[in-house]
Amino acid sequence: MSSPALSRQEERAVIRSVDLQRLRADFPILRLKVNGKPLAYLDNGASSQMPQPVMDRLTRYQTQEHSNIHRAVHYLSETATAAYEGARAKIQKFINARESREVIYTRGTTDAVNLVMHGFGRAFLKEGDEIIISQLEHHSNIVPWQMLRDEKGIKLQVIPCNDAGELLIDTYERLFNARTKLVSITHVSNALGTVNPVKQMIAMAHGQGVPVLVDGAQAVPHLAIDVQDLDCDFYCFSGHKMFAPTGIGILYGKAALLEKMQPYQGGGDMILSVTFDKTTYNALPYKFEAGTPPIAAAIGLGAAVDYLNEVGMDNIAAWEHELLAYATGQLEALPGVRIIGTAADKAAVLSFTIAGVHPHDVGTILNEDGVAVRTGHHCAQPVMQRFGIPATARASFALYNTFEEIDQLVAGIRRVQKMFT
Repeated sequence: MSSPALSRQEERAVIRSVDLQRLRADFPILRLKVNGKPLAYLDNGASSQMPQPVMDRLTRYQTQEHSNIHRAVHYLSETATAAYEGARAKIQKFINARESREVIYTRGTTDAVNLVMHGFGRAFLKEGDEIIISQLEHHSNIVPWQMLRDEKGIKLQVIPCNDAGELLIDTYERLFNARTKLVSITHVSNALGTVNPVKQMIAMAHGQGVPVLVDGAQAVPHLAIDVQDLDCDFYCFSGHKMFAPTGIGILYGKAALLEKMQPYQGGGDMILSVTFDKTTYNALPYKFEAGTPPIAAAIGLGAAVDYLNEVGMDNIAAWEHELLAYATGQLEALPGVRIIGTAADKAAVLSFTIAGVHPHDVGTILNEDGVAVRTGHHCAQPVMQRFGIPATARASFALYNTFEEIDQLVAGIRRVQKMFT
């Protein structure tokens, strides 16, 4: 007797399973066992894992190309410089920046926001000016602006969110006035997974003549980003959340704005000439890249971009949408489990609480089963305050996660509940 024909949904699942196993083989750490159990790594919102091609590229740099850049004419320096600047060109294309000089290497998203706070905020904002941020921000997009507020006497206006974790766009529109000088908003909430309508929000701000910074740390690993289509003035993200090394990030900025801004740090490579009377700053992007940069990490970021392009951002988004939908359905079926953040448009983040159990205990017990989630306030304490909770457990997915790992998470949650009843 012949086997029954597969449904189209089952067929797609089989094809994905084959591709997924091949893809997972690129990540050696996923073969790790924790407490004798297979590792289910569901903490990608904090840091994703590196695939073998990225690690191989780092090894090649360290063993065959390592040298300082922009400083010599010997073979190694020229080779390292070409790889470093080649990575910048890859990133430019990845986010569709108009020019490579609009791509600034930073230490990460936090460093990039601070660069804008210093170079734009300190230079151009004055007492009484206002910056709009949102209730969904990571601390890194709150604290720098508070520092500027305390220094300059500016005011922060906060866009509230509803019970689903969606920003109130009508309220946002009403926050603008003649004193509004900047909007600084997250693209995707790290605590809730909410995908904010940033293109609409940017257009609204530009209608008032106000520039916009977007924190894209949680968006770039999951969504195709086109900064020209968004028309954002600044866009920030980190390498370590997109399968690259730590210590590297990107600030995209429109060249016209970057040209006007003051340098963030002083030192080597950001100068054209120095005398005791005067320093002339270097051209973009080097004006904002003082000192010896994280050369290996930048090259690794370029390799990660290659990897993401090979897999395909649309494929990644589609697979992660299925993971999120499956996980959401599984957790909604568990009595006593509350999902925090139920926006209609979400990326691959699932925050939850379990009645009667502190999230730290949840994380500890899940770890015994090999399941890695993050617990705490996720550097987003205003979000926790909005929902009246001290913390959540957060499962965050990436392109290499599976339905079986979600099942492992659900089984762990059931064990938590049995231990506390």
